Amino acid sequence: MSATNHLRAAEAAQAALEITRDLRSPETIATSLSKRAASTLCYGLAGTALMHACLAQAEPGSAQAAAAHWDTAARLLGTAPPDGVHTGPGALAASLIIGTGYLPPNSTHQNLLSRATTWLSARAAGLARHQDQAAPEQATPWAVYDAIKGLTGIGRVLLAAHNRGHHAEAEQGLNAALSALTRMILTPIGTRPGWWLPAALHPPNVRIPTTGAATTGLAHGIAGPLAVLATAHLSGHTLPGQPDAIHTAAEWLLNWQAPERTWAPHISGEALDGGEQEEVLAHTPGRTTAWCYGTPGIAAALARAGHAIGVPALSRTAADAMNALAARPPQEWDTEGSALCHGSAGVLQSALRLSCHTLAQRAIPPTLDGVRTTQPNGFLTGRAGTALALADLGGLLPHPTDEWDCLLLLS
Repeated sequence: MSATNHLRAAEAAQAALEITRDLRSPETIATSLSKRAASTLCYGLAGTALMHACLAQAEPGSAQAAAAHWDTAARLLGTAPPDGVHTGPGALAASLIIGTGYLPPNSTHQNLLSRATTWLSARAAGLARHQDQAAPEQATPWAVYDAIKGLTGIGRVLLAAHNRGHHAEAEQGLNAALSALTRMILTPIGTRPGWWLPAALHPPNVRIPTTGAATTGLAHGIAGPLAVLATAHLSGHTLPGQPDAIHTAAEWLLNWQAPERTWAPHISGEALDGGEQEEVLAHTPGRTTAWCYGTPGIAAALARAGHAIGVPALSRTAADAMNALAARPPQEWDTEGSALCHGSAGVLQSALRLSCHTLAQRAIPPTLDGVRTTQPNGFLTGRAGTALALADLGGLLPHPTDEWDCLLLLS
C-alpha cells in the first residue's frame, strides 16, 4: 500500500470510529425519528445496531451498544407490517442475522437467529406463493421481487442464515425465493421480460413512460435478482432453470448497456418492443452512477454472474464499466450525498468489492467530506452505512462468511 493510500485508510478508519461513538445512544437516535422509522435498517436502530456489531472488535463497548440498539428497535417495532429486509420486522431479522456473524458465538442475541430466520423464511414463501397464484401474463410487482421489499433481499439474508447453520429454518424460504426469481426471468410477457411492469405498478414518484418499463438497477431492477441467483449458485444452492435465468438476465443487461458503458435506470415498453436503442438510452431520466441505479450495482451483479456461470465476458464488461466511471470526476456523477444507496459510499463499497482501485480512490474524498456534515443515521441513507464502508476501507472489519454488504448484494 502506498503512503497516500495508507493515510486514506487511516483517515477512513478514524472517521468510522468517530461515527460509531457519536451513534452510541439508542435513545438519541430513536427520538430523532418517527416511531415507524426508528426500528428500521434503512433509517434507524436496526441499521445502527448492525454498524455496532460489525465494529465490535475494533471499538470497545460496541458489542454492548449493538445489543442495546437491537433491544430498543424490538421495543419500538410494535405492529409494523412485513416489508422486506429494510423496514418492518424483516429489518430487525436481517440486522440480527448479519450482525451476529461479527460477534462471538455466545453473544446475547445469537439465540434469536432461529426465530428470525423462521420469520423471514415464511415471508419469502408467502411472497412466492402470492406470485404463483397470479396469471402467467401478469407482471411481477417490485414488492414481490426487489432488494428492498421483496424476494431478492429476503433471499440473500436467508442464504446467509443457511450458511450460518440454520438449514431447516431457511431452506423453504430460500428455495421459494430462488424458484420465484428464476421463473420471473424465464417467463417473458410478450416481447417484454418478466420483470417489466406497466406504468401504474411503478411507485408514483418514479417517472415511467405510459408503455411501462423494465428496471435495470440493483435495488429495484433485474440486477438484484441476477446477483442473488448468482451468489446462491456459487454457494451450492441451484434449482432447475437457475443457470439459464442467470444467463438470460445477464445477456439482457449486456444488450441494454449504453455506449458510455452505463445503463439507463429503466427501459420503456416501447423500446422493448423494438425502439431505437441509442435514442432510448440517451433520453431516459434518472440515476446512472449510484449503487441503487447505475454502474456500481449492475457491474457488481454482472461480475458475480460471470464468476457463477463461467463467462469471463461478463466480468470484463463489469470491469470496463467501473473503469469508465472512474475516468469521470465525482462532480460529474449523478450521486447525491455520501450514503450507500444513492451516494458516494455506495460507489466506494462497490469499487472495493470489484477491486477497482482508481474508482475507490475517487469516491473516498466525497464520502469523507459528506459524512462529516449533518445527515440521517441509518444504514442505506445515513451515517451507519457510510461508517461501514469507511471501516472496510480502513481495515477495521473481520470477514465472516456473509459480510455486511451482502445486504447491498455486493457479496
